[in-house]
Amino acid sequence: MEALTVKAALQISRTAEEVFEAIVDPDIMCNYFISKGSDRLETGRTVYWQFPEFPVDSPVRVRSVVPASLVSFAWDAATGEELTVEMRLEQRTDGSTVVRVAETGMPMGEDGMAWIVSNTEGWANFLACLKAWLEYGINLRKGAFDFMVETFS
Repeated sequence: MEALTVKAALQISRTAEEVFEAIVDPDIMCNYFISKGSDRLETGRTVYWQFPEFPVDSPVRVRSVVPASLVSFAWDAATGEELTVEMRLEQRTDGSTVVRVAETGMPMGEDGMAWIVSNTEGWANFLACLKAWLEYGINLRKGAFDFMVETFS
């Protein structure tokens, strides 16, 4: 059975190097995506991300990191499937960067259809939050998902 793929893309008015650092450095990611990260994303390393709205550490198994170009990792869906995320950075001649995210690995079916809707929304939100932080210094996630904490308490 073919695996489903989520895709999202957004242009950010920062260099690929700046965008890359914002993705691999947990101290920067805490400003727009996670509440805590155990370490930088580096090829072969497993790091742990904490999200303010979920009560668990999420293991992130880093597959490949190419500076200013690619970040690829695997993590597990709530249903147990291993999912692969690829973030590709495309430097543009105007100094901006297009970030393309693809996540794949969920099989077709009821769980897969719910996942594709949720994660498409999630990656679009990730990109908007990344852009808001890098371009304007605004943390769009702060308080945005407090309502979800009640769901997992």
